[in-house]
Amino acid sequence: MVPNAQRVLLIRPSALGDVCRSVPVLVSLRAAFQDARIDWLVRHEFAPAVAAHPALSRVVSFERGALGRSLASLRVGPTLEFLKSLRRERYSTVVDAQGLARSGLFAWATAAPRRAGFADARELGWIGLNERHRLPRGLHAVDRMLALVHAMGITPIHDMRLYTPKPDLDAFHADPHLAGRRYALLAPGSRWPGKRWPPDRFADLAQRSLEMGLDAVVVVGSPGERDAMAPLLDLARREPRLIDRVGRTSVGGLMALIQHAAVVVANDSAAVHIAVGFDRPLVALYGPTRVDLVGPYRRDADVIQHARPGDRLDHKDETAGRAMMERIQTAEVADRVDRVRDRSPHGPAGDQNRSPG
Repeated sequence: MVPNAQRVLLIRPSALGDVCRSVPVLVSLRAAFQDARIDWLVRHEFAPAVAAHPALSRVVSFERGALGRSLASLRVGPTLEFLKSLRRERYSTVVDAQGLARSGLFAWATAAPRRAGFADARELGWIGLNERHRLPRGLHAVDRMLALVHAMGITPIHDMRLYTPKPDLDAFHADPHLAGRRYALLAPGSRWPGKRWPPDRFADLAQRSLEMGLDAVVVVGSPGERDAMAPLLDLARREPRLIDRVGRTSVGGLMALIQHAAVVVANDSAAVHIAVGFDRPLVALYGPTRVDLVGPYRRDADVIQHARPGDRLDHKDETAGRAMMERIQTAEVADRVDRVRDRSPHGPAGDQNRSPG
């Protein structure tokens, strides 16, 4: 039986894709603790991904860089003050869904009577817990978090829905380049070079997508990825229907763009998991990654991956990763885009998000 809890803290600070696919933990906690205050500890830059979720009471954000600088300079005051602020909240239950040293430290700092997490948390992150659950490592990341919830005596709920902050939705609807138009969203970036499909193929795909009858193609990415996307951005300067939003979109803005896209084409990156959260048509391009562990949740059919026996599925191995991504041909991606665009299993996503399953 689930014990009474008045204040609950979910710890999942990063990265953006991981934050987005941790939403089922929040939904499960809300169903179990209907009258509790439920907070989410998350990095400041990723807070918009969950801030508008109706199951959440409050975001507790922190700036990773600021905390890191305070420790590196031996000025521990800001870090200690943040840790003390967690203790002052008097949480009754803490769930560490991250399983790293920093998240374990945050859990320990709360001094909550119940601090649950993974018994095999990396970097000795389990030290900050007083309720450690040993769970199979061969589960998908979402299923493993929900297995943790279940081990706590809470019924897991597989609800991946995301909610875009209202200001970002309003800005989208006021954008004359996008509102009311059918567009493909391309996310050619990824933190790891071995996960990136060649940018010239993305440029070719953009041209083919426009020839399919879509009104526009929107390209997104971080400011540091502009050089790597040169073929696409060169095309955007010649083709007005190719809209360059690389380095010009906030997290909330990205959510609004994906929520209204006719189709999303992305490498293994946060855009994939946001598309799942909005139940959008998706073409996910995967190379050196275990799709069964970290792919789009319950949407393996949306993945294009050409792994061969003997391939090393290590996203840090750039050479092996690039070789795998090179096997994905533009024609097969374009064919998939043409087949899935506008065909969400649960209908088009509007401002009221629908459950993906």
